Amino acid sequence: MTTTEGQTFPRQSARTGNFRLGAPRQVSVSRDGERIVFVRSLSGTDPVNRLVVVDTNELTERIVADPTELLADSEELPAAERARRERMRESTSGVTSYSCDSAATHAAFALSGRLFVADLTAGATSPVRELAAATPAVDPRLSPDGSFVSYVHDRALRVINVATGDDRALCEPESTTITYGLADFIAAEELDRIRGQWWSPDSTTLLVERFDEAPVATWWISNPAAPSIEPTPHRYPAAGTANAEVSLQLVHLSGERTDVVWDQTYPYLASVSWSSHGPALIQVLSRNQQRGLILSIDPVDGTTSTLHAQDDPTWVDVIPGLPCWTSDGRLVRTVDDAATDTRRLCVGDALVTPPGIQVTGVLASDESGVVLIATDDPTERRVYRVGLNDTLTPLTPDGGLRSVTSGGPTTVVSSTSLGEVSTTWTITRQGVEVGHLTSFAERPTIIPAVTLLRAGERDIVTAVLFPTAHVHGSKRLPVIMTPYGGPHHSEVLASGLAFASDQWLADQGFAVIVADGRGTPGRGPAWERAVMRDFAGPILDDQIAALTAVSEAFPDDIDTSRVGITGWSFGGWLAGLAVLARPDVFHAAVAGAPVTEWRLYDTAYTERYLGDPNDEPDVYDRQSLVALAAGLQRPLMIIHGLADDNVVVANTLALSGALLAAGRPHTVLPLTGVTHMASSETVAENLLLLQVEFLRSALTSP
Repeated sequence: MTTTEGQTFPRQSARTGNFRLGAPRQVSVSRDGERIVFVRSLSGTDPVNRLVVVDTNELTERIVADPTELLADSEELPAAERARRERMRESTSGVTSYSCDSAATHAAFALSGRLFVADLTAGATSPVRELAAATPAVDPRLSPDGSFVSYVHDRALRVINVATGDDRALCEPESTTITYGLADFIAAEELDRIRGQWWSPDSTTLLVERFDEAPVATWWISNPAAPSIEPTPHRYPAAGTANAEVSLQLVHLSGERTDVVWDQTYPYLASVSWSSHGPALIQVLSRNQQRGLILSIDPVDGTTSTLHAQDDPTWVDVIPGLPCWTSDGRLVRTVDDAATDTRRLCVGDALVTPPGIQVTGVLASDESGVVLIATDDPTERRVYRVGLNDTLTPLTPDGGLRSVTSGGPTTVVSSTSLGEVSTTWTITRQGVEVGHLTSFAERPTIIPAVTLLRAGERDIVTAVLFPTAHVHGSKRLPVIMTPYGGPHHSEVLASGLAFASDQWLADQGFAVIVADGRGTPGRGPAWERAVMRDFAGPILDDQIAALTAVSEAFPDDIDTSRVGITGWSFGGWLAGLAVLARPDVFHAAVAGAPVTEWRLYDTAYTERYLGDPNDEPDVYDRQSLVALAAGLQRPLMIIHGLADDNVVVANTLALSGALLAAGRPHTVLPLTGVTHMASSETVAENLLLLQVEFLRSALTSP
């Protein structure tokens, strides 16, 4: 299938960043509702983000900062910024993040390691100016009053006065293994915390992370295609080995520094927040993550007080946006209600969301209450507000994926659904729709036709796609399953765009099945915790159950003698496991960036589910693809980026070596210079085409 420009769908998908380029991102609304701030590029194929403001009274749009005008040359990222973006899976350029003051009148951002401040108000004669900061500057954060910008340079935390340009270091590293002001690897990669510095509401003090990587083993990321280039050292905390030592300091603009003190049997700093509603809050976790504490920090002496102790025989969850305070000073957290198998919001001592509605995150806490995302259907996300009187009010309708950003009388609602291949951003003022944010994102010419069903006795949420021209009952098609399958991520969502690539794959002559089995989010704590100490059993069983249910629902359309499976990252491990453990069901696999040996993956993620490999080696052995290598009977293609610092290429080399030693033929596709994200247009396009050709050949009817 081609677009109106004559290009293939794989090329269109690659050039448009999977149809996300040109769409508004990181939308925020000023406190008075007068401005909407966001980043967006100028077309559906433009990767360079500009900083944009919409003035809500006239609904006029202004490009405040354009990197093509501010930079004489193309953007060159500092190493620390490249690493930060890799943790965020950020593949665009330009203004990829920004920080506003509390009134959203100004914003700070970095380009090529240079620091800029933008005036967001209408009528500014010189909206952007560069500050004479030390370069490269990384992750700038504007103080709430707009007077200062904190940032990281060469692992030191610095602050610059916006008015005078006075620039100085507040925290300088004591050794080459110490960093101030950035999130450590585990926090950014596995705990969804990408920040390492937080301003106090009065703009006089910073809460600053300090981490020391000295205990962490050094691994080396090399480029075999350029043997003259020295390998890059990378401190990687593999399962069962030492983590970085993480601490916090209260750092005053005067230069005075105070250590924040908490029990170091809780080494993981999972969450940090500091609002005007109360003292700074942190959530810390034990190494096995079965115990957690929510602590408040005394802003004078750095001592901490325990507000809530969390205990779970499996693991304590980290929920985005929590913990936080309500505007009337009550603690907001979640409770996993075992009696109703529901993750519920707790404000103070009251459970304020009902059984059956699973809370997935908190968006804001302001004078009107707490705004949260929750669902009673794992394919959907709906926004609610819990008022200060603890009443629950839906802010968006049922169906689809929704999110909300508000300020004063202005609200922006992002929305998509299964019948749509794009996202809309609707602006309301005092509850009345007044317009939309402009999106330049391209629409795929492929329109997915998705059938949703609940598979098997466990009601596994499953999507099925057939070729666009397929006539049911006319022929039995080979099958390709495209799961992720692991914790923290759902594939089967109420978004047509999410299935565009699956529809293209189906149009190549396959029935495509996507299933979210046990371990995936949105179904309740028991569903998520069913993978404790066992990825391989429940997750693979549920993929097979989904396949069986689809074949029973469409007996004249599904050929279960020709089943392929493909996935990336956790999905790559699952694809490899499928053909190695169940060749009677799966007849070919493409495993992209797979974790073939879980001892080679990081501490926090792996130990949360599988325990410590030093204490429970048998658990790791049962999840290992390397241990199953001698039993390979089916065609297997393994794809891996050689520059991947998350799932390192040693995983693929270990499996390939074991397969070779056992005399088992297989295919390895190394991607030179590619990280865990295959974001290059050429690579992304050709990966789709090569996978299809491999699976088509492997699944040819005998």
